[in-house]
Amino acid sequence: RGDKKKGFTLIEVLIYIALLVSILLVISSFLIWITRANSKIKAMVEATDNTRRVMEIINYEIREAKGVYAPTSIFNSHPGQLSLETQKYISTDEKNTYIDFYVSAGKICLKKEAQSPICLTSERVEVKNLIFRQVLANQIPSIEINLTGDYKNPSGISDYGASVNLRSVASPRSY
Repeated sequence: RGDKKKGFTLIEVLIYIALLVSILLVISSFLIWITRANSKIKAMVEATDNTRRVMEIINYEIREAKGVYAPTSIFNSHPGQLSLETQKYISTDEKNTYIDFYVSAGKICLKKEAQSPICLTSERVEVKNLIFRQVLANQIPSIEINLTGDYKNPSGISDYGASVNLRSVASPRSY
């Protein structure tokens, strides 16, 4: 009777393996959830930061502008274009110059007269909507901007997508 062998039975080994597998599944599921949440947050931050920054730049340039240059501006449709007459960025021998905001290949571009265009949005954000409208804000002629930026989702997983829609109104300083 004192001769019992010490060790594990087959049932005990199976129970330990089942517990270990269960614990590993819970941990891996939690890590996958954290990774997905992090990807979603990164997509939202990228889309939000890009569209906010572009909106701030457009608003700043409108407020600093002498006025809207209507012949090359496109209002009330996507993709819109806004051309501003300004006294900033002037070359010698000029009194005024022009800057344009427009969409090219899904990116918002800023073009200063006689310079190459600058893309204001990153490679990972696509502009889905850019509409400029002429409105009256407190009896002052103003420009309303509607802008939608979508995070480009290379994986195609809907959880990793993000879209940000912003609206703003600004008036040129000459009013």
